Amino acid sequence: MPERLGVFGLGVAVAAAAWPYLTEATGLGLPCPLRSLTGVPCPGCGLTTAAVALVRGDLAGAVAANPVIVGLAVLSLAVLPLLALRMSGVLPPPVRWSDRARRRTGWGVGVLACASWLFQLHRLGVS
Repeated sequence: MPERLGVFGLGVAVAAAAWPYLTEATGLGLPCPLRSLTGVPCPGCGLTTAAVALVRGDLAGAVAANPVIVGLAVLSLAVLPLLALRMSGVLPPPVRWSDRARRRTGWGVGVLACASWLFQLHRLGVS
C-alpha cells in the first residue's frame, strides 16, 4: 500500500510539472466537478494547484491550496529508497496487510478526507 501511494505521488509530481505548460498551450483547465455542479468544494479541491506549487518550490502556496499534498510528497520521497531496496533484493517483497490494518488505514484516510474537506470549506468561505 505505501509503495502504491508513493508511486501515485511520483506520477502526480510528473503531471504537476507538465500541467502548467499544457494549460498555457491549450487554455484548458480542470475544474472540480462537485464544485462546478454544487458550489461546494470536494476534499481534493486545490490539489492540482498545490501540486504545481510544490513542484515549483512554493511550499507556502502548496499548503495554502491543500495541505494534503505535503503528506503525499513526503510519502513519495520516503518510498523511493524502499522501492530501490525491494527491486535490488535487499528487502523482501511486501506482505499483504491484515484486515485490521486495512480497516485502520481506511479510517485514517477517511478522517484525513474529512479534515481536508473542512479545510476547503473554510478556505473557500463555504458555510
